[in-house]
Amino acid sequence: DGNSTYNDGPKGDYREETTPVDFFKVANAWGLCDMHGNVDEWCQDHWHNSYLDALEDGSAWTTGGDASLRVSRGGSWLNNLRYCRSASRGDLPPSTRNFNIGFRVVCSALGALQ
Repeated sequence: DGNSTYNDGPKGDYREETTPVDFFKVANAWGLCDMHGNVDEWCQDHWHNSYLDALEDGSAWTTGGDASLRVSRGGSWLNNLRYCRSASRGDLPPSTRNFNIGFRVVCSALGALQ
């Protein structure tokens, strides 16, 4: 929602919908585009209230926690800017369907090399 700002950042445009992949023509340091603010992205991880005993190898955290909830990250075009960042996470049941939730298909680097 471009009607709000984050900290002292500039006000943006309120597009009121998602944008096509790579719409802004800017990738992060890992070559990924649109990681924040287009749609909330489903994660495979079970919901945990804290990061205590969290995995550190980048794999999905699917043990312990609340198996009835999954993590969503990145915020969507519908959210206030403070939610449009990787550190912001939500908890939703996997049955949730909404126009501002999506997912990103990924594979491990090792799997891609085999």
